[in-house]
Amino acid sequence: MKRFAALFTAIDQTTRTTAKVAALADYFRTAPDDDKIWTIALFSGRRPKRAVTTTRLRDWAAEIAGVPLWLFEDSYSIVGDLAETIALVLPPAASVSDDSLSYWINLLRDLSQAEDEARKTAVLRAWDRLDTTERLVFNKLLTGGFRMGVSQKLMTRALAQATGKPEAELAHRLMGDWSPDSTGFAELIEADDPAADLSRPYPFCLAYGVDDLASLGPVTDWQAEWKWDGIRAQVIARGGKLFVWSRGEELITDRFPELARLAADLPDGTVLDGELVAWDGSAPMPFAVLQKRITRKTVPKKLLAEAPVILLAYDVLEHEGRDLRADPLATRRARLDSLLQTLPPDSPLRPSPLIAAPDWETLAHHRADAREMKAEGLMIKRLSSPYHVGRKRGDWWKWKLAPLTVDAVMIYAQSGHGRRANLFTDFTFAVWQGNDLVPFTKAYSGLTDAEFAEITRWVRRNTLQRYGPVRQVTPHHVFEIAFEGIQLSPRHKSGIALRFPRMLRWRQDKTVDQADSLDHLREMLAQYG
Repeated sequence: MKRFAALFTAIDQTTRTTAKVAALADYFRTAPDDDKIWTIALFSGRRPKRAVTTTRLRDWAAEIAGVPLWLFEDSYSIVGDLAETIALVLPPAASVSDDSLSYWINLLRDLSQAEDEARKTAVLRAWDRLDTTERLVFNKLLTGGFRMGVSQKLMTRALAQATGKPEAELAHRLMGDWSPDSTGFAELIEADDPAADLSRPYPFCLAYGVDDLASLGPVTDWQAEWKWDGIRAQVIARGGKLFVWSRGEELITDRFPELARLAADLPDGTVLDGELVAWDGSAPMPFAVLQKRITRKTVPKKLLAEAPVILLAYDVLEHEGRDLRADPLATRRARLDSLLQTLPPDSPLRPSPLIAAPDWETLAHHRADAREMKAEGLMIKRLSSPYHVGRKRGDWWKWKLAPLTVDAVMIYAQSGHGRRANLFTDFTFAVWQGNDLVPFTKAYSGLTDAEFAEITRWVRRNTLQRYGPVRQVTPHHVFEIAFEGIQLSPRHKSGIALRFPRMLRWRQDKTVDQADSLDHLREMLAQYG
């Protein structure tokens, strides 16, 4: 654990990519294989499930620290992170531990099956053997809340430095359906595994937001298409089987049974990149319709009928077993169109239509129609570009519509995490319904550090009530909230939910009575929902 805690500290204390890569590479060179495979798993989102409730951890920590629970809760509201609060309030450890990361992971998993008293004994014994940083890491693993600022690309770069293997190959290996319970480091990173290769997708090619169309040159050098509002996915037909992978590296084949027929329809050794959308027979349905199916492991017949799904394909990455990613986009697109022409008319697979335009101005007019097409804007891709791993500036651009906006009143505030743990950064916003303010969304990004510091000072002076780490504040400040979409939501008091809400700006020029109303949001729902 000491080695992993040192890695955690090295990554947490820097924003420099090169420093993070160097720390990770050094760790992968020296750590035991069991620890390395769990480190890869943790940094790629494969965290162990929470072993103990946060309520019990609060109680135990306050008891061992000898502080009343109200004082612990008050400390938590200042620190803003439960794992860190516990690590800070506990008395110094009576002993030290040289046990490995994998030892502590296995201990945590055993706790989930233990009785409450046995859990308490094991957790207290662990706290008494770990220093403050080790406790912090242990607590984050214990609560299931371990997250670090390490992207998949950054980790593959570090593994490449440590092992000498190509980044693209490593990225491909990490995309597979593997688990640290059944896969060792050597097996995942070094050994050949034909069975895993059968289902393994390619790393997705990603785009940057375009900021200067004039710098792109002639529009004829580019391919334009809709940026669909669905689920980015790769469909893989290999060995007579079909596999569907989300961009989040999740195997989601069983959630979309209507695609199963593609195992027979597509040539063996085919990998397509596209967007899964709910389809009404002629056009995409709103994302809210598709969202009903995203979290379902099994889909009832009624939902299959209400929200049928197709893949709008826009790239072919593999054909008849040959990797095509190095070919120019123009070549890949021509092959895709030729391939899709051989499919039956009722196939759940269609080409994403291209948008022809003689100049950028005409293309801008097409972009203005994106919401009517149930799209978020346009994708612009260089016709000569290969299919890159991850983001590479210059070849793929997303040209999104300006976001929808609403003016809302801040009514609750909560501390942030990490370097912003001492600032109030997570806010709940409300709009008017008659004479009442109705909460409708939360947001935690969009302000500068200076603005967060200013609003934090104000929150501390204007708190009305406290609910654990959450503070109810005087309705005074208006913020312009930007969002990408709006939909009905029976889970929210307002009956409305926003997609990707964030604070666009702090409207210090507006008073509370000038904030928008719930009726205004309902009008937007009728127009854009």
